[in-house]
Amino acid sequence: LAGQVSQEIFLPKEIITGELGNFLGNATKIFVEAVTRKKMTKFDLIKVWIVRQFQGEYNPTHWHNGHISGAGYLKLPENFGTSKQKEKTINLNGRINFTHGSRQFLSNSIISEIPTVGKIFIFPNYLMHSVNPFYGTGERRSISFNAFIDENIYDVYSSKKT
Repeated sequence: LAGQVSQEIFLPKEIITGELGNFLGNATKIFVEAVTRKKMTKFDLIKVWIVRQFQGEYNPTHWHNGHISGAGYLKLPENFGTSKQKEKTINLNGRINFTHGSRQFLSNSIISEIPTVGKIFIFPNYLMHSVNPFYGTGERRSISFNAFIDENIYDVYSSKKT
């Protein structure tokens, strides 16, 4: 793992081939088909892991393997702590950040989301992302995955058939 975290636990195949694997596959299928309007027939999990993070721990900007990745939240601290600079109107503690491109006029290259238990973010493997540290008691526990999907859907340069 790229970050400074207490624990990263890779889940064995026996755990991810049942209901968990089906859930991740179905969630990915709904997302991919809604965005691409193409029927997804392949979903092969590469790996699934749990990350346990505590106060001050973080994950710097990175990307994943495979075609598609996801991060969902299983447990969160009661709060992410207050901003050190009281005049700041947005507290970014504990957020997950998705980064694409560079700063441009009328274009937001960083989207910062507040984690919520039960929420899952599904995104292309190459989308850079990071996790900000939080300052308070408790644990942020997330589940992440990497997977392969149909090559013709992932490959943006494949022939475009309607």
